[in-house]
Amino acid sequence: MKPKILSAVWPWLMLLIPCFSAAQEITVAAAADLQFVMQETTARFQKETGKTVKVINGSSGNFFQQIQNGGPFDMFFSANVDYPTKLEAAGLTEPGSLYQYATGKIVLWVRNDSKLEVNSGLQALLDPSVKKIAIANPQHAPYGQAAVAALKTENLYDRLSEKFVLGENISQTASFVVSGAADAGMVALSLAVSPNMKGKGRYFEIPASEYPPIEQACVILKSSQQKATAKAFLEFIRTPAIKALFRSFGFAVPASGLQK
Repeated sequence: MKPKILSAVWPWLMLLIPCFSAAQEITVAAAADLQFVMQETTARFQKETGKTVKVINGSSGNFFQQIQNGGPFDMFFSANVDYPTKLEAAGLTEPGSLYQYATGKIVLWVRNDSKLEVNSGLQALLDPSVKKIAIANPQHAPYGQAAVAALKTENLYDRLSEKFVLGENISQTASFVVSGAADAGMVALSLAVSPNMKGKGRYFEIPASEYPPIEQACVILKSSQQKATAKAFLEFIRTPAIKALFRSFGFAVPASGLQK
């Protein structure tokens, strides 16, 4: 190519490069309990495919509202199946992309310096030394809804509700207990075993029979401009290696997901 032609074409080539790069990246709205497992998952995905996934963690209910209002996400990983199902019913998702990727679990967690005997389960929260109990806000956080259900199952909710410290999402809830802002907390098992909390406290796994299953699902949003990359990431989530990774973070993973 002659120098004059190259100089004329070069600015246009420079404009195309960012467009190509952007097409290789998707933005994912993900429930806060996925913070650490998603870090590992997206790192593996980028290594294997060269495509990147930008993850924004938060409350599933808040993301649900944002997506209804046109939030700029390519995929939504919810901490329940209800929000993705509602988005699907509203025609806001890519047909056939609804997938139940895992079932979450909740635990009672205290710091190592706590004298609370967590092995006695939720009844330990009746100890007079417990002044503040952290749970996720049940108005929009599925893990908060599960915590309330478990407390009601053991007839503890009315006796303890005045002690609640509400986290905006389950990650903030966990930080309340780690920092000492709460004496105990009902948090996601996936966070209790994460590098951020592992070794800093003790936990008791609350029996799954005491709360409705925390069935977690994801969808590709119809508004996504990078559907090919989003579909590739969805398939990656379904691989045996990633299912095993989710199990290592305390999730139950179905042999075959809920795919419509």
